[in-house]
Amino acid sequence: MNAMDVISRSISFLVSAGEIKDITGPVAEALAATGLVDGIVTIFVPGATGAVSTVEYEPGLVHEDIPKALDRIAPEHEHYGHDAAWHDGNGYSHVRATVLGPSLTVPFSSKKLVLGTWQQIIFMNLDNRSRERELVLQFIGK
Repeated sequence: MNAMDVISRSISFLVSAGEIKDITGPVAEALAATGLVDGIVTIFVPGATGAVSTVEYEPGLVHEDIPKALDRIAPEHEHYGHDAAWHDGNGYSHVRATVLGPSLTVPFSSKKLVLGTWQQIIFMNLDNRSRERELVLQFIGK
């Protein structure tokens, strides 16, 4: 078996409350800068109110369907023990982030992310305020 390289990078950006951001481009740019050809990249959200996933990044889904579904899973205006403890009003954000998860692994081949035709990588800021976010990218490959 050939030796694999592990390369860690990060990407940073400002997101507004509830924003869903297409991060496919920045992840692909980070991959290109590694010089790796084949392998996997894990995208990880440090923090408890953000999540990553893949989606067909189109307005109806991103601005309407996903927020509605998340509101059914963890409604914003319910009582949350987190809010009672910390008084920051984002208990729903923590529940949503826990359900969705803080990481995603995507394969790459021939220096390109292996994604479906309409599939993009997204970051979801589930918090109730704007934030500067930094995501950790860890590439494993050759």
